[in-house]
Amino acid sequence: MTITINGERLTIKSAKLVEILQNFGAKPPFAVAINGEFIPQSLHASTTINEGDSIELLSPIQGG
Repeated sequence: MTITINGERLTIKSAKLVEILQNFGAKPPFAVAINGEFIPQSLHASTTINEGDSIELLSPIQGG
């Protein structure tokens, strides 16, 4: 299955969001949006991805 993560097209085997994030190397804290819709962390384990979905992985940026 082919998806996009942060603008990068990837071919993945698992459709489980939590596994995709682990394989992509996501390090907490982060927020996730699929096709522009925010997915709360409490739903990461139960969310599945479909062919062509776009995932945005956002990490907080410190500044001042």
